[in-house]
Amino acid sequence: MPGTNLTRDEASARSLLVSTESYDVALDLTAGPETFRTTTTVRFACTEPGAQTWIDLVAASVESAVLNGRALDPATHWADGRLTLPDLQAENELTVDATGRYMNTGEGLHRFVDPVDGEVYLYTQFEVPDSRRMFAVFEQPDLKATFRFTVTAPAHWQVVSNEPTPEPGPAPDAANVDGGEVARWEFPATPRISSYITALVAGPYDVVRDSVSTRAGEVPLGVFCRRSLTPHLDADNILAVTKQGFAFFEEEFDQPYPFSKYDQIFTPEYNMGAMENAGCVTIVEQYVFRSKVTQAIVERRALTILHELAHMWFGDLVTMRWWDDLWLNESFAEWASTTCQAEATEWTDAWTTFGTAEKAWAYKQDQLSSTHPVAADMVDLAAVEVNFDGITYAKGASVLKQLVAYVGREAFRDGLRAYFARHAWGNTTLADLLAELEVTSGRDLRQWSKVWLETAGVNTLTPHVKVDEDGTMTSVVIEQTAPEEHPTLRPHRLAVGCYDLVDGGLVRTHRVELDVDGDRTEVAELAGRPRPALLLVNDDDLAYAKIRLDEVSLRTALEHVRDFEQSLPRSLVLGAAWDMTRDGEMPATDYVRLVLRALPGETDSTLLRVLVQQVTTAAKTYTAESHRQDVVAELAAGLRAAAEGAEPGGDAQLQLVTAWAALARSEEDVARVDGLLSGGQELAGLELDQDMRWTLLTSLAAAGAADEDRIAEEQRRDDTATGREKAARARAALPTPEAKEAAWVAAVEQQGLSNSVLAAMALGWGWVHDATLLEPYVERYHAVVEQVWSERTHHIAESLATGFYPLAVATPALRDATQEWLDSHPDVSHSLRRTVAENRDAVARALRAQAVDAAR
Repeated sequence: MPGTNLTRDEASARSLLVSTESYDVALDLTAGPETFRTTTTVRFACTEPGAQTWIDLVAASVESAVLNGRALDPATHWADGRLTLPDLQAENELTVDATGRYMNTGEGLHRFVDPVDGEVYLYTQFEVPDSRRMFAVFEQPDLKATFRFTVTAPAHWQVVSNEPTPEPGPAPDAANVDGGEVARWEFPATPRISSYITALVAGPYDVVRDSVSTRAGEVPLGVFCRRSLTPHLDADNILAVTKQGFAFFEEEFDQPYPFSKYDQIFTPEYNMGAMENAGCVTIVEQYVFRSKVTQAIVERRALTILHELAHMWFGDLVTMRWWDDLWLNESFAEWASTTCQAEATEWTDAWTTFGTAEKAWAYKQDQLSSTHPVAADMVDLAAVEVNFDGITYAKGASVLKQLVAYVGREAFRDGLRAYFARHAWGNTTLADLLAELEVTSGRDLRQWSKVWLETAGVNTLTPHVKVDEDGTMTSVVIEQTAPEEHPTLRPHRLAVGCYDLVDGGLVRTHRVELDVDGDRTEVAELAGRPRPALLLVNDDDLAYAKIRLDEVSLRTALEHVRDFEQSLPRSLVLGAAWDMTRDGEMPATDYVRLVLRALPGETDSTLLRVLVQQVTTAAKTYTAESHRQDVVAELAAGLRAAAEGAEPGGDAQLQLVTAWAALARSEEDVARVDGLLSGGQELAGLELDQDMRWTLLTSLAAAGAADEDRIAEEQRRDDTATGREKAARARAALPTPEAKEAAWVAAVEQQGLSNSVLAAMALGWGWVHDATLLEPYVERYHAVVEQVWSERTHHIAESLATGFYPLAVATPALRDATQEWLDSHPDVSHSLRRTVAENRDAVARALRAQAVDAAR
């Protein structure tokens, strides 16, 4: 793989030697479809004149490099992404003239051609180490500098960067490959920022402009997307959420917005949700809704908008010194955006959504063999790149939420304000934030940090209830346990709720809030009270812990899961049932039937989305092989019935139809799907928009009821970038050895497809009703995964190593083959071992669940 790793020790040594002042970067984007010209002049100081260091650059070629007037021969000084800089002076100037390479992986400077109109769109994605793919740079977050970009590009393009876009001038020396006019944009210098949050976006993007009143004055706003998506851009909603975020964060942080403008650009083939480039946020294009979407997705888009805006202060204004504090950067943005969403937008139940979806992600990640402390040891860039995970985001945010409760909201706010005031435009560590919070709260946070941030694993909280003859509780004890591999017991602030059946509904009749610490905690306030129908530990979802239900409460939940008056306790109970299923304490078949009782009438969009994902996994992967097809058929029938009984045109109908279609296999179901697609049958309220057409067609393809001709016909109907991705997914879903082989060869054995097409193909390839189709790939996967990892960029390699793992097989043979690979490859990169081990963990958990289900 081109480029090189960077260790924390190397970065620390370089930052002691070098202090960066400024970059001037000139880019010529008119050279052709594969490469661009990049010229960098960087000025920097050196604390040890005569010493040697290097600057980072991943490029097609280096034409020249001049350090302090002395030419450096690229043939001898540039290799593996590093340009050696010998004999440094106290003050230095380096100019590097190179040819950069456009990417189609979502890394570096990504180039995309819109099939609708043939227009070219460019954008950058630099986190973690990819600004070096566009210009020569000291690629580490603590070497901040000012950045001045000069861009030569076709004159009809929009060119956007961190600073306001200037009026373009003539570019007489450049020649557009298409023979059109070219222009030059000379941007002003940025404030001192890290290289990974610099940005360039270029192409004929359409834009909606507005402004927001801030403490620093009126700040221009822009919302951009490709021209062919403009009819679908709901800019008013995006801008409204953005303005709510500006008002909330400026007040909460007591700091004016730190940059001169704020643009949000929806970009094609993006490999993340969004990126917090200073004043120039890039966002995944799927958030421009060309078809009807669920409210869960609309809510998620709002959260993403607020997450990136929070980063303008926490991450951009004040930046981590090294990636050890990546968790703090992302967890803080998760906490801050959810808090803003709950307190300043229409999404007042945002913390319920967080508990339902994000915590489920965290719990899953925290039970893998690869789990790690929230404050992970990021020894190098390779370690950083695989730690954009549920620990870094969701568990970290859960822990921060606990910290807010521990020190108090006002003390936390005051500590944040002091932190921003003291460290603006600088680099910090976790210790700097905790120091401010200790001052404002008066608490010693060293022990809190030790048990919550420096240890891994999730605790389980189980109630033990003793009742006398008349049904009065004589004792309630909460037992706390920890996994053997991570035996830390932690302090938890939580609530215990008592729920009873009142007028047909499960209603909370009493609540106790207390501190739980150690292995046993007595809930003294509950002694002497009547035994409730359901006792819920961690009511209101205050703590980060798995919960269990006592026998009586579990029976109530199984019989009355639809009777909760609110969605949060229902989601907590269902989450506990899911944990029990994953841990082999509840048969998967029972969980499927529980969820089927819970689905009808569910109005919480995120809870519905999570339940559908979990119950599908339970039926297809966690049930015993002897009756799996029967359970899957039962689930498909239940989903279909729920979809047909849902409110016409409602959110639940959209989700349930999609979930049912993914499982449709019987002759009756396939005929129903085909009838909906062809228009021969109707479901009142169901919108047959383009994305729903692809959903139904891919269902038919996976069932063997649609062929290549039908897929090609649909692609001609939807000859867009999204249409091509959907077609690739449908082709890969065809249930034939030839279709699976074609997808495998195109994605895994050959190179050149974009990141988004690869992701679509992986989804289709793994979409099987008969897992034996993927059995030949058990051996082939393990034979090729190391080569894939070494030859592809990190994002593509990780996507392939995960997406083309034949998890649907879920047999002892697959588990053993993966374990054998791990045993025989002790020296491969840590990031590859981690990815493969996580695949093994998923199979091992499935096999344990299958054994429990077989014994029911």
